[in-house]
Amino acid sequence: MPKIINLIENKNRRYQTKFSFGATSAIITNLGIIVGLDTLTHPKLSIIAGILVVALADNIADSFGIHIYQESECIDTKEVWFSTITNFFTRIFVSLTFIALVAFLPLNLALLCSVVWGLALLSIVSYIIAKERKVNPYLAILEHITIAVFVITLSHFLGRYVINKFIIAV
Repeated sequence: MPKIINLIENKNRRYQTKFSFGATSAIITNLGIIVGLDTLTHPKLSIIAGILVVALADNIADSFGIHIYQESECIDTKEVWFSTITNFFTRIFVSLTFIALVAFLPLNLALLCSVVWGLALLSIVSYIIAKERKVNPYLAILEHITIAVFVITLSHFLGRYVINKFIIAV
């Protein structure tokens, strides 16, 4: 019986790994875009277009990178394709949730809700992974949230800097 339980736990852990990579990547990338592009002339359209471009182009690049990496590690072909597809669709789904917030809410509220939503998702993923690894989930959440807040803050200031430089240059 313990052998079956270990097999189920290992299979569940593999699924969780594929989901967590795609979710984390999508959360951080989309929050960076939303916060970094919020001061453009047409911010909603710019943010939605930015998320869509990243949701497709960067997502395909990431999924392909995972695919090639796992092939180079001689991982089973079914597992490689499962990882590739899981990463791709997780990122698409997470990106669509951010697009919905930006599309249907006033921009200031969409910005706030996106940050809260992204940090909440990241906290949930971090908690689940930490529990699986049997480490302090609150320290894991703090570490991951700190990194996300750094990216959000950097994106905000970088977006403002580039937009201000461009407007002054024109």
